[in-house]
Amino acid sequence: MSERAGVEERRRRSRMPMVVGIVVVAVLAVVIGGVVFSQRTGGTVDPATPAGSIPISRAGTPFPTVVDDGVIVAGRSAPHTLDVYEDALCPACQSFEARGGARIAKVVAEGKLRVRYHLVNMLDQRSQPAGYSTLGGNALLCGAENGIFPDLHVSLYTAQPEEGGTAYTADQLVDLGTRLGAGPGYADCVRSGKHAAEVAANFSRAAKDPDLRHQQTGAFGTPALVMDGTMLQPGDDRLDTVAPPL
Repeated sequence: MSERAGVEERRRRSRMPMVVGIVVVAVLAVVIGGVVFSQRTGGTVDPATPAGSIPISRAGTPFPTVVDDGVIVAGRSAPHTLDVYEDALCPACQSFEARGGARIAKVVAEGKLRVRYHLVNMLDQRSQPAGYSTLGGNALLCGAENGIFPDLHVSLYTAQPEEGGTAYTADQLVDLGTRLGAGPGYADCVRSGKHAAEVAANFSRAAKDPDLRHQQTGAFGTPALVMDGTMLQPGDDRLDTVAPPL
């Protein structure tokens, strides 16, 4: 890589957190049609966390999940479908989960909404060491296959590593899943990176999809929310209608 190309690459990476920050402001205003998400209710944090372990947070409402071609499908047949594009390291995704996760889980459990989670690795270079977006996304897919996705999802966003900081390791993710009661295939799934290629493919497809561009940036960013096939943009209150604030 030439010196000039290297400088441009560093500039591109330095702009990524800013893009994500812009997106979260847009999304949190958009998703609720001008009404602020209610704070999470019903979740609990385990106060007795072993040293070096990721703290456990429990989802208030459990729901079934399956993995379909690299996408986590939460809930069964429902009149509405929400597609959520998220990155395990994305601060804006953490804000979305903290402020809206409980009400979404509630309507999923009630059969009013089906959610498809597309884990992407947009921020893979923003952790130390690089690669946590892939590692965390893979773990969430493994959790969906092994019966712990709701609690694992809440736990990894509640105790999310700082962007640019030290990432969790595969051993820590395996330990968390074990304490959450994961099925027997979870540990091997995490350590083998079973779904890593699917996480990368999710990002590649999303970044090229013109229907997933935020109006404020003109580009793909996380979280991106698609309700019944149409991306939510400022002023769209369809999610409020399906999943009212708690």
